Amino acid sequence: MFLKYASVAALALVATPSFAASPIAWSIYQNDRYGYEIAIPPGFRGQGEPDAHDGQVFKTADEKSELTVWGGFLVDTTLADDFTNGKGDHMGKGWAITYQASTPGWTSYSGTKAQQVLYVREITGCSGQQYATFEFTYPSTSINAMKPVVEKLVGSLKQDACPD
Repeated sequence: MFLKYASVAALALVATPSFAASPIAWSIYQNDRYGYEIAIPPGFRGQGEPDAHDGQVFKTADEKSELTVWGGFLVDTTLADDFTNGKGDHMGKGWAITYQASTPGWTSYSGTKAQQVLYVREITGCSGQQYATFEFTYPSTSINAMKPVVEKLVGSLKQDACPD
């Protein structure tokens, strides 16, 4: 009897595609205003760019997961200061920050709040004059399934060229 249930459980694990390994291709969002791009996971739909054309919000159909991407200028500030300010804003909204790391070219932090996980990544571009950021929130029950998604998002966020 145990073998029968173990076989069914193993089959269910094999038959259930992981979010990151979905056969549906990831799409690419490119922002011409700030010259950055990022891969968008399958199942996330864009909500439209704001008038500022600085980014976009992408949500799953059930709205349990959200990816927000945006860019901007580092005017009278540094990436390190922007990192500190962003992390402070999230902490002020009740997020418990559980991870943080940074280099001169990128910053990341993550945290939890009310069964949600937050992951933020910011990179600098255009000789330190601009930045691109993504903020990804998803249910904490999906943390293992979302780990490869976060890794792909981190690897795909690029700001290769300064816009004209």
